[in-house]
Parts: sequence; C-alpha cells; structure tokens
Amino acid sequence: MPVTQTRYQAPTYSRPVAMPGKPASKLPVAYPAPYGRVAISPPQRGSSANTSAVPSLTSDSGSNSSEYGDGASSGIDLVELLNDKLSTTVSPMPLDRSLARQAQTSGELNAKNRELLELQEFAQRRLKNSRANFTDGMKAAKEVKKDLDWTQKRVNTLKTKTERKYPKQYARASQRYPSPEH
Repeated sequence: MPVTQTRYQAPTYSRPVAMPGKPASKLPVAYPAPYGRVAISPPQRGSSANTSAVPSLTSDSGSNSSEYGDGASSGIDLVELLNDKLSTTVSPMPLDRSLARQAQTSGELNAKNRELLELQEFAQRRLKNSRANFTDGMKAAKEVKKDLDWTQKRVNTLKTKTERKYPKQYARASQRYPSPEH
C-alpha cells in the first residue's frame, strides 16, 4: 500500500477591508502564523491515523513499511539510534583533553592572579615604608640645615667680634689663611 505524502500549506489570511468613515491606519492587520511553530500534540502510539506530513519511524502501524523497509515497523527509537550513531562517530577524547587544558589554564591563571595580588600588597608595603623613610629623612635634613644655619650665623658673629677686638692680628691671619669666600 503506497504512502501518499501531502505538503503543508500555510493558511492564507484575508486582510480586513477598510470601511467608509474609518481611517485605514487604525485597522488591525492580521499576520499569518510563523512557519515551524504549530501547536499540535504528537500522535499517540498505536494510533492508525497518520496526521503528520512526515511519516513516523516509530509508529506501530504497517503503513510505513513499504517506504522504509521492515526496520521502521519494528519500533526502533529514533533518538536512541541517533545517540548511538553520534557516540560512535564523535570521539570524546579531544573534548576531554580540551576540558582538562581549560581547567589547567584556569588554575594557572588563578595562581598568577593570586601571585600578582601578593606582589601588589608587597609593593604597597614597601611604598609605605619608603614614604615613612623619606619623611624621616626630610625631617633630619631640615634639622641639619637649621643646625648649619645656626652654626654659620655663630661663626660670622665670632669673626666680626674678633675682627673688631684684634684688628692687626686678624689682618695677618687673613693674609696667611685666606677665606674661601674671598
């Protein structure tokens, strides 16, 4: 008994007609349903009527046996058959290797990230210590400058007093030991 296949034809919808007195832009427009989205429940197993346009490989009726041979009427599960074919065709080894490599790379990346965070914390501690040392050094330099200024002022005062009190001796000493300023 030959099986006749029918083609699915999308239903045609008529457009609404514009009525006099109503603007055409306010009328709703009916659109056809999108193809491939048909809300029909699947046929029950053992039903003799084939309502689908595609013949079923799992039906128990003998209506498909002439087209697909005896294997289709024996109740072969199509999903199980495809799963078996894919499991023998596709090797999981490259996927496993790539998954392992991805996990390894992720671990290395996490380790480097932790190492960078530790180095950043170490650099911040060193910077804090360096700033503290710089501040201490600046304080010491200001104290030294203050002390040098006081000492220079004191030396100039003593020089002036000595020059006034002992002018002859100061002139001879100045000739013998000239000042670096002159």
